[in-house]
Parts: sequence; structure tokens; C-alpha cells
Amino acid sequence: MNSGLSSDKTKNIILTTMSQVQTKKAQTNNHTKQNRPTIVLMTRWHAVYRCKSRLSKEIGALKAAKIQEKLTKHTIKVAKEIQDEGLADVKVAIDGIGIKAAKKWAIKNKIKTIETQGPGNLGTRMKRQFLKTNAEKTTSNQIPNSILIIGTDLPSISNYDLIQAIQILKNKEMVLGPSNDGGYWLIGLSTKLLNPLCTWPFSGINWGTNQVLKKTLRLATVNQIEFQLLQIKNDLDNLKDLSPWLNHKSFQLSASSYQL
Repeated sequence: MNSGLSSDKTKNIILTTMSQVQTKKAQTNNHTKQNRPTIVLMTRWHAVYRCKSRLSKEIGALKAAKIQEKLTKHTIKVAKEIQDEGLADVKVAIDGIGIKAAKKWAIKNKIKTIETQGPGNLGTRMKRQFLKTNAEKTTSNQIPNSILIIGTDLPSISNYDLIQAIQILKNKEMVLGPSNDGGYWLIGLSTKLLNPLCTWPFSGINWGTNQVLKKTLRLATVNQIEFQLLQIKNDLDNLKDLSPWLNHKSFQLSASSYQL
């Protein structure tokens, strides 16, 4: 009799312990989910004459639009790998298309969160994304975390690049991915620079010139910001930039595919 009671008591203790472990694990997973950084992909709709204006002049608007589409899909694929691993949330900010059409395209491509970039120069549009993304975290009771913005002009971008940027922001206030044209392909800000959002990276800069990175780094130094640079990469903006990627295995932008 006593042995039976003792056995039942032991079972209850084991079941209670297992329940506590499962609850704690669920709470930990929920905390991790709420505390993930966000990667914002800023891209332009791949319509003829609406994207890749410089490349369009050299190879034609249709071919340039197809290249833009392939670049966008490649970048989304890389970012979604990070999201699937639970390392970050991903959203797409698109330009050159209305929100209804953008949402239809997002559903087709299994993109959970999409919005339009809105008006203004590049600095204004990036600032808007940092503000909106941070506000969305706050209003949904999620713990604010770092935010990274990347473009979609890089055939060579990999999940390693994004993981490295996320890790850097655990110790630095800002991370930048320099591009060969004097700009940058990634900018990431830590929570310290998001609450409230610092404005100096988005104003007083001549966007689209070869001085963007230099000016940004100068401003970071003046504001005593701890930053780190990623590997230099080459944005794909014209025919000269395109040539290294023809038949490149990881991107497969083949001459036969686009009849270049």
C-alpha cells in the first residue's frame, strides 16, 4: 500500500518537473522570438524602365529588369535562411509598386511582412524604416533589438554576411558593409542608436555619390560611435559590375538565361 502511494507520488513529481521544464523552454523560446533583430530588405520593383536605370542604358530595360528580379529573389532567399534559423525577423520594403500589388507579390513569394518605402531620398527612406520597424517592436510588446537594412544589388551576399553583422551589433553600435562604389550595402544600428533613433546617418549626405561611406564614417567618428566594417562588396549597377557574375555558380546569372 505504502509502496503504491510512494510510486504515485514519484510519478506526480516527475510529471510536475517535466511540465515546469516544458513551460520554461516555451518561455525561453518566446523570449528569444521576441528578442530577435530585424533585417529589412530595401528593393525596387523589377518592372521595365522602373529599375536599374544605369544598367538599362547598356543592356536594355527588359534584361535589366530581369536581373533586378533575380537579385531580389536571391537576397530574399538568403535573408529567409537567417529567419528560418531563428536568428532574425525579415521584412521587405519595396519601391515602385503599390501596397496591394506588393502584398500579392509577397504572398506568392512567401514573404510574411512587406511595405512600401514611401517618398524621399535614400536617407529619408532608410530613416523611415528604422523608425517604423522599431515602433512595431514596441507596440507589439516585443523587446527592441538591433535593426539592419540591406539592399538587393549583391549577387555575392550570403547568410554568413548577415550572421556576422548581427553578431557585431552585440558589441558595437553600428555596422556597415562597404561597397566598391563608395557607398554601403548594409547598415545596422544597435538598440542604443535606435532609442531614440540617431538622425546623423541619414542627413547631410549626397546619396548616390562615391562619398556616402566616407561621410558616414566621418559622422560616426564625430559622434563617437563604435562601429565595425564588413567585407567590401561590389554593387551590381552597370555592365562592368555584371561581368564577374556571368556563369557564377552561386548566382548563375548566365548569358543564355538573359541573352546578354
